[in-house]
Amino acid sequence: MMNRTPVNPWPWSLALGYNQAELVAGARRQLTCAGQTAVDATGAPQHPGDMRAQLGLALDNLGQVLAAAGMGFADITRLMVYTTDVDACMAAFDLLGARLGAAGARPPMTLLGVGRLALPGLLVEIEATAAD
Repeated sequence: MMNRTPVNPWPWSLALGYNQAELVAGARRQLTCAGQTAVDATGAPQHPGDMRAQLGLALDNLGQVLAAAGMGFADITRLMVYTTDVDACMAAFDLLGARLGAAGARPPMTLLGVGRLALPGLLVEIEATAAD
């Protein structure tokens, strides 16, 4: 049985929806997900210029990868969000909070601004680690 213990020496990150760290013990499986973006089933980028729609589709795609491994958002133990526009991403971050919040998840996470992502037109990429 996996146990997750939040580690928060300061409470400020809880208001933003994440723990500073989580101690995971007793996990059976660990899943390392490649960065998920706003692409369709053929890998073609979708929603050019629309951060909110891209973030939503990247979350959908992450959910599909997790489900294919028999996991869900509640199993995420680490989240990295890369974006070409931090301000636009933060304006749409309620989508991420809604998905994680509905699952009762507060994984440690990092939001990082980058010059560009792998495919032209992509604005956001979400990389996750999950365990159960």
